[in-house]
Amino acid sequence: MTGANGADRLRVDKWLWYARFYKSRSLATRMVSTGRLRVNKRIVAKPHYKVRAGDVLTFARGPHIRVIEILGIGTRRGPASEAATLYADLSPPQRQPKKEVVQARRDKGAGRPTKRDRRAIDRLLDVLLPWRGNPRDGEG
Repeated sequence: MTGANGADRLRVDKWLWYARFYKSRSLATRMVSTGRLRVNKRIVAKPHYKVRAGDVLTFARGPHIRVIEILGIGTRRGPASEAATLYADLSPPQRQPKKEVVQARRDKGAGRPTKRDRRAIDRLLDVLLPWRGNPRDGEG
């Protein structure tokens, strides 16, 4: 949209959707409506608020606070490579929590029996309960 002064402007919800921060425009609209978006340090709660190149958006996305400078308005919701050209990420680098790989430990003999254990159990049951029949033989 071109204004009288020649500045390109676009609705903030539409821009967030174009830049692929939200999967659908309705999700972007809902987030803006809750008042959790700042444009140039001002809280914005109206999805129809117009943004332009040079504006700085601050909002929470998952567990991280995103600080984004708008570089371009865009004309469509294109592929991710095209969407990445619309903004510059000013957010400080997020620390990635170290995930410790914990091996599950079991005591010997605990848990599901192995094939060898199962066959040993079947032999024992055949000796102790000969009338039982082995269901794996197809007789029972």
